[in-house]
Amino acid sequence: MNREPTRPPDRVGAVIAAPEMPEIMPEFSPRAGVIGFLRRNPKIAVGGTILLLLLFCAVFAGFLGTVDPGAIAPSRRARPPSPEHWFGTDMIGRDLYSRVVYGTRVSLFVGFSVALVASFTGLAIGLVAGFLKWVDGPVMRVMDGLMSIPPILLAVALMALTRGSVGNVVIAIAIADVPRVCRLVRSSVLSLRELPFIEGAVTAGSSTPRIILRHVLPNALAPLTVQATYICASAMITEAILSFIGAGSPPDIPSWGNIMAEGRVLWQVKPFIIAFPAVSLSITVLAVNLLGDGLRDLLDPRSATKA
Repeated sequence: MNREPTRPPDRVGAVIAAPEMPEIMPEFSPRAGVIGFLRRNPKIAVGGTILLLLLFCAVFAGFLGTVDPGAIAPSRRARPPSPEHWFGTDMIGRDLYSRVVYGTRVSLFVGFSVALVASFTGLAIGLVAGFLKWVDGPVMRVMDGLMSIPPILLAVALMALTRGSVGNVVIAIAIADVPRVCRLVRSSVLSLRELPFIEGAVTAGSSTPRIILRHVLPNALAPLTVQATYICASAMITEAILSFIGAGSPPDIPSWGNIMAEGRVLWQVKPFIIAFPAVSLSITVLAVNLLGDGLRDLLDPRSATKA
């Protein structure tokens, strides 16, 4: 005999659970996201902030400079810092503050231009040399030959063959940095070339340019981005060295190297002539290196400091 299942008796005063309410997602705030990112990456925050201030000085140098940086006043030569001339004057009476501010343009332009030219040229050569075995040997022997020459000597030799100009300085320094970028990209491509997804693309019949641009290039950009920041900092120092020895920017263009070169005669009695451009160059290089270190920690998955 089948019996219907008995229903348990209702309990008096039983508490009925309220239906669960869906969780409300917090509203995303771009400002909070940016602030959180900068807090997790203090090197990027500090380096980026300093670079933004320097870019502001370079762009608005005409408004920030107190006088014409090329204005000569022999009666006011080699004067110490004062309310009239914040950084003092050089050996022929030119205002050092205005020259240092205008010199920011040259250093940032050379640094960023060299980083872009060397990165794009080295990227193209490294991609082709790393993916095509028959090109690898001849190209890398040329790169090894260029790397055997110290960058400063190579830049000086190239500048000796041309006339002094900011554009020629960029080309001379970039040529010395291309082999290092090429070797970095080539090493990344060699490690990527044997991975299954590359072999699958080859098996599927994808053309070589398509494989390089779609599969290899995106995976090689992370180390190249970090390397570009170090190239930028190195290029600023190299430009200052070339200008200091008279093989860089023309004397009529204010740059930190030129200012230090002109003040080296009086550096023992008038150290401020060299001190202000030297400190400006040091701060700029430090900011670029901090940015590069922060990007390295951010893009490297093995980094312990990655958020």
